[in-house]
Amino acid sequence: MQNDLRKQQALEYHAKGRPGKIEVIPTKEAKTQRDLSLAYSPGVAVPCLEIAANPEDVYKYTAKGNLVAVISNGTAVLGLGDIGPEAGKPVMEGKAVLFKIFADIDVFDIEINEKDPEKFIQIVKSLEPTFGGINLEDIKAPECFIIEKKLKEVMKIPVMHDDQHGTAIISAAALLNACEIQKKKLDKVKFVVSGAGAAAMACMKLYIALGARKENFRVFDSKGLIHESRTDLDELKMGFVSGGKNLSLAEGLKDADVFIGLSKGGVLNGDMIKTMAKNPIVFAMANPDPEISWEEATGARKDIIMATGRSDYPNQVNNVLGFPYIFRGALDVKATQINEAMKLAAVRALADLAKTPVPDIVNMAYNETNISFGEHYIIPKPLDPRLLSTVAPAVAKAAIESGVAKHPVTDWDAYTNDLNKRLGLDNQVMRAIGSKARKDPKRIVFAEADNVKILKSAQIIFDEELGYPILLGDEAKIRSIAAENGIDIDDLPIFDPRSDALEEKRNQYAEIFFAKRGRRGFNAYEAKKVMKDRNYYGCMMVECGDADAMISGLSKNYPDTIRPAIQTIGTEEGVTKIAGMYMMLTKKGPLFLADTTVNFNPTAEELAEITLLAAREVRHFNITPRIAMLSYSTFGSSDSPEAKLVARARKIVKEKMPSLVVDGEMQASVAFNKELMKENYPFSELIDKDVNTLIFPNLASGNIAYNLMKELDMADAVGPILLGLKKPVHILQLGSSVRSIINMAQIAVVDAQIKSKVSTQEIVKRSGWWKRLRKESKAV
Repeated sequence: MQNDLRKQQALEYHAKGRPGKIEVIPTKEAKTQRDLSLAYSPGVAVPCLEIAANPEDVYKYTAKGNLVAVISNGTAVLGLGDIGPEAGKPVMEGKAVLFKIFADIDVFDIEINEKDPEKFIQIVKSLEPTFGGINLEDIKAPECFIIEKKLKEVMKIPVMHDDQHGTAIISAAALLNACEIQKKKLDKVKFVVSGAGAAAMACMKLYIALGARKENFRVFDSKGLIHESRTDLDELKMGFVSGGKNLSLAEGLKDADVFIGLSKGGVLNGDMIKTMAKNPIVFAMANPDPEISWEEATGARKDIIMATGRSDYPNQVNNVLGFPYIFRGALDVKATQINEAMKLAAVRALADLAKTPVPDIVNMAYNETNISFGEHYIIPKPLDPRLLSTVAPAVAKAAIESGVAKHPVTDWDAYTNDLNKRLGLDNQVMRAIGSKARKDPKRIVFAEADNVKILKSAQIIFDEELGYPILLGDEAKIRSIAAENGIDIDDLPIFDPRSDALEEKRNQYAEIFFAKRGRRGFNAYEAKKVMKDRNYYGCMMVECGDADAMISGLSKNYPDTIRPAIQTIGTEEGVTKIAGMYMMLTKKGPLFLADTTVNFNPTAEELAEITLLAAREVRHFNITPRIAMLSYSTFGSSDSPEAKLVARARKIVKEKMPSLVVDGEMQASVAFNKELMKENYPFSELIDKDVNTLIFPNLASGNIAYNLMKELDMADAVGPILLGLKKPVHILQLGSSVRSIINMAQIAVVDAQIKSKVSTQEIVKRSGWWKRLRKESKAV
């Protein structure tokens, strides 16, 4: 019944609406007669003549540079066999979708009704003028070897048979990491390989290129061991002939270190696994049923590292980790081929990525709390957003270094930024902030260090040299959480404000705090007592210069976190009200919203102050503020007190800062509709300008707007950024992700750079501050 349901769902998915999964969308305007005359005759003749004079200009004036052909004859479709080119078309369309969503590569799927290798080669070769690359797909062996080899010789664009090399690249990356965890050296490892088709052959060749020894492979096909006594072996299989006794698979597996399965389900069992060497590695990659199930393999051996081709178990060897990014890197440097160096570069980039902290969004996607490098995570997850900007540059660099790139990359940072923008990850502002933070990292106090998200963030911040984290809380608890989740905090100082060892420092802080608040509700005893609270203690560290910024609020209510900051640090000179601002990272760029967290119903004077604070903060991001002050009224269309308040606030802003581009009161629809504004309000300062800052008339409207944008996935929210405090303290939203915490830390560092006149790097370098602080932490 369940299989019938899935079958029906699959058919409905492909048939619903416009049949299939892909369409062609114009990249240029084609609405007017002029547009059409440029897109086609007579205007199209001009680029035609340019290309005729210089054929390389085809990359300049056409889509060739971002266009790949997925080509098949349908002779080996999935596990379905030779079902023909028409029946294979849904698979090729699916491949096209993966190219697009993972690497922004456009694809035409081409199904060829031809089984003769020579004729097939001639057809594909004739397509070279159209495409920037060729992905061969679902062609049976041994024809696939002949076809790919010849096409690589006669074509001057990248050609790759993904069924061979995709599996090889991904499994090789997993193998490197599995060997590291299991403490095995690749040149000493004994392999048993079940399957001798295209993928298996490519895997073995790549493993050998990485250091494995050919004589350490025992290869089995459907007829048994590839042995010197056999007379039915083709040229490729002859390269992996075993001598000596002709063994069965069970006999061959005894004392083997690694099993590579690319055959069929059920050829292995638990008893066979038990005979393998200590700390065995088993990659059972047959689909949909692996050579041995995850449960049986891990039940037979507790010291095993297991991988399959399935997404419902850890360590999925999935080709989507490779081909989109390999072709992306090859296309971007106009590589003439995909060579061994480029494949090895992809292997190492994937292996290294698995060792870095996993973004929170990946944990969420796979319903995990903390994915970390180890026996259950030896290869990145397919939905990791870092794959494109990690693998593609590695491939591109290898193409340049190996001499097959016609268009070398010169600015790698710009190239990486461009890759991220391709997928709509328009976080240019955050990347700029990250770069700025790295130039002078600051000391950041994390008041809630007994939280796994905080600890993961702190490790990443320290590893990426964005700042120097200081952790507050019970040290034993913090270290226990870190150990349970594979987080390295050995280099980070930890202080518990409640400990007896910090009594002297608490008293020192309490004395300073009492001097500030003695006539404002605190007696001497309360001042000492409150210093055991991590938020008060952390704020006092910032106030007294023992830290540069503090971040808190992940597990506390907003007022409980902001109150200590106001009482210990206070506002900047001339500021009467602090405010909260969110930065919303949209596909069109950043949009700043204020006030979203602090002031319920500001007066005109307070709203003007919020606007000026927001404008100053936006400038800190190297962005010129263009501000719309919002209301339900537009330039006096309503005579209500609320509308008049916003108009009066705008007048005060212009009196205090005449050069600031700000207008209102106005409805949000007017702020973002340039034609509507130009036609109806030609006097506005915002004519023909892109509004990037919104000032809301009250807390309710601002908070609702920010939450709507966030929850409808219209933008990534960064904040709230506190405006008007004398020193940097920033408040997290309850349940913030690791990504949000890191973003806030970067903002806190840049905020501290602006408000501090001393370089923390110089303090650390000259005084040995970081070593001393860690030493004090350990002493405590």
